Amino acid sequence: MSKKMAIIATKGTLDMAYPPFILASTAAALGYDVQIFFTFYGLQLLRKDLSDVKISPLANPAMPMPIPMPVMVQMLPGMESMATMMMKQKLQKHGVAPLDQLRDLCLEADVKFVACQMTVDLFEFDKSEFIDNVEYGGAATFMEFAGETDICLFV
Repeated sequence: MSKKMAIIATKGTLDMAYPPFILASTAAALGYDVQIFFTFYGLQLLRKDLSDVKISPLANPAMPMPIPMPVMVQMLPGMESMATMMMKQKLQKHGVAPLDQLRDLCLEADVKFVACQMTVDLFEFDKSEFIDNVEYGGAATFMEFAGETDICLFV
């Protein structure tokens, strides 16, 4: 019997998008049966187009900036786009795969993606905005799998 890992993805920002996909693809490569439950803002990671996934320097005190920036500067228009560009450049420089490639790698490794149906309904998302190979279910659907896992992570 293979080990199982469940991940709950609740955030849709660039810095919070990488951990569930990296952990899931790694566990799948190690032979784990893996599911990611995407809920609330984590549903953004299931969109066909990930180009709008951004990172905000505001209220992100652990984010290393090349120069110290006062909070007032971080609030200026364009700072989110600049921070996103800088992060993407850093990821590329260090050979980290782009987000869409990591997501595809998960799918190729049979990681199961479960979109929270309640959140889809709450935010009135159209399922056509999401990639194929997504199962829709509620918390009970996810809990059935999560209750049998060796590792369960909330990211």
